[in-house]
Amino acid sequence: MAITPQSIKDALTAPYHLTDAQIAYYQQNRFIKLKEVFSKEVIDFFNPAISKLVAARSTVTTAVDERDTYGKAFLQIFNLWTEDELVKEFIFSKRMAKIAADLMHTTGVRMYHDQALFKEGGGGITPWHADQYYWPLATDKTITAWIPLQATPLKMGPLEFSAGSHQIVEGRELAISDKSEMILQQKLKLTNFKHVIEPFDLGEVSFHSGWVFHRAGANTTNQMRKVMTAILMDKDMLLKDPENKNQVNDWNTWCPGATIGSVIDTALNPVLFSRQDANSSI
Repeated sequence: MAITPQSIKDALTAPYHLTDAQIAYYQQNRFIKLKEVFSKEVIDFFNPAISKLVAARSTVTTAVDERDTYGKAFLQIFNLWTEDELVKEFIFSKRMAKIAADLMHTTGVRMYHDQALFKEGGGGITPWHADQYYWPLATDKTITAWIPLQATPLKMGPLEFSAGSHQIVEGRELAISDKSEMILQQKLKLTNFKHVIEPFDLGEVSFHSGWVFHRAGANTTNQMRKVMTAILMDKDMLLKDPENKNQVNDWNTWCPGATIGSVIDTALNPVLFSRQDANSSI
């Protein structure tokens, strides 16, 4: 395994100073894009390890145009942090975890799970959806850090957001699908929520809550759009009684052994940042 240079270790722990305006923007819209969360040095160091693991674990053999909409959207590999110490070091970045806690107004965050989302050249859209449909989590104190491993222009299919759409209850019962794309596209057109689609610079990271609706365009280039994500939650998050079979599956997969009504504190859900620990170390 590659030895992480001290400069990289320092970059993963260095505080990212959010402004009050940025935190207020997130609270209102439930997403934000932040520049220079990670340096080019950091991204270039971890990119090979993530890419190697995705290549090794991917089981997809059919051509893109032979798959359904979900299959065309991306190659999806979960919980890389449990299989590679280098990837774990990146996903467990205290810099990133503190940003999440600051944006959510929580005293700390713990891991829910991670996933690599690699959209192949020629890959299709990612339909409109809200992530928390899949999660048996008691509150909306959840956040996904979406980390492109390259600069991501519009033609590669960056994330698109419906700003403030976490307020919409209709559509929360929809799994990601052609149906969710059709229904939510029509629903969101009837609202005053701003549709935000922008390219990502290298090192720019977006953070979005579990109930904000989002999608991604097709990758019309011949290059892989590589993205790593970390799904984090309030360190005091409780497990709720699952409302659908997907939430049952997530309970068994990402927080096995957690009990309904109790804090999700399992070996797969370590605390990544706590203000109490940070203050005690000063």
